[in-house]
Amino acid sequence: MAFSMLQLFLLGALGPRLVDELDISPTVLGLTTTIGFGTAAVLSPAGGGIVDRVGPRRALAALLFLSAVALALIGAAPGAGLLLAAVALGGLPQALANPATNKAILAAVEPARRGAVTGVKQSGVQLGAFAAGLPLAALAAGIGWRGAVWTAAGAAVVTAVWALRSLPPDPRADPPARTGAGPAAAVVPRGAIAWLTVFSLFLGCGIASVNTYLALYGVHRLDLGPGAAGALVAVLGVAGVAGRVAWSRAATPGRAEWLPGGLAVGAVGAALLLAGAAAAGPLVWFGAVAVGVFAVSANAVSMVLVMRRAAPRRAGRDSALVSAGFFTGFATGPPLFGLLATAGHYGWGWTLVATEFAAAGAVGLGWAVRERGRLPGGGGGVRGG
Repeated sequence: MAFSMLQLFLLGALGPRLVDELDISPTVLGLTTTIGFGTAAVLSPAGGGIVDRVGPRRALAALLFLSAVALALIGAAPGAGLLLAAVALGGLPQALANPATNKAILAAVEPARRGAVTGVKQSGVQLGAFAAGLPLAALAAGIGWRGAVWTAAGAAVVTAVWALRSLPPDPRADPPARTGAGPAAAVVPRGAIAWLTVFSLFLGCGIASVNTYLALYGVHRLDLGPGAAGALVAVLGVAGVAGRVAWSRAATPGRAEWLPGGLAVGAVGAALLLAGAAAAGPLVWFGAVAVGVFAVSANAVSMVLVMRRAAPRRAGRDSALVSAGFFTGFATGPPLFGLLATAGHYGWGWTLVATEFAAAGAVGLGWAVRERGRLPGGGGGVRGG
């Protein structure tokens, strides 16, 4: 999970260096996120079906090798053209990551422990943010940003070899599900999965804008150095790891349905803290922590709910559909923020992020109310709808 999104965290953490050395604008920097997650969103439904057929071990090894190639190309990019092409290639491992890891958990972990294990698994994404914002950013200060990115590519290759040698063999491939609903059933989310997909879209818009522009905001508006700006991304990553593990453990039946919307509402306050940092600089550190604890953690809880509600043969596909919504948000949010950042209107950018988190909160809480009303006696439960 860390490697599947490491390229985009690196682009965010190293953004000030890339903007200067490659002579690209903040809008182009945001476009890298759009292309990477746009590719992932388009490919996710197909990726989920592939994982259901080939198994998690082979899918995980493939995504790690693809991540290595994408990172190596980013490190070699002389300008915006190859940079954007490499980011598009990096959308492939993103499309495979959640389906493959969720499928592995369903196959290997007993139901009582799946929530906690999923939280640890989802925290891998934020481990990638920490690696990009602290050790790799520090390495970039010593050997240059290209050397830091190539180091990450080498680590992805080593991890891919480990996956092939150490993970258990894939079970026999699942045959395509026969639902009688036609091909659209594989790519159209329904019931609880549809609600979680829309929730993830709005959540992704806000998180992606923070990931892409937080370091640049620190340099351009808060007078932070590149190292301190990268540390902001690392702080967000550490908070996200802790939040994802803790909230996923707390996602017990009856409570889990309320958590995504509640956490998204909390993320609204995080965005307002980032906006307030323009007047009181230290608030940016509290805002980064709050984004990790609330917004980033909400995505992990949504994956816990997906795994509870997915039929075993559709686990990869349903995970991919919710991920597609999240990736679509990641593709949509940064370009809008980038237009505001290029014009110098970071305050309006953080207001936009707060609005996106508020929309996610409304969808999440609306779904929770609907779920409560559908169950006898109005109690919370785990049945899908």
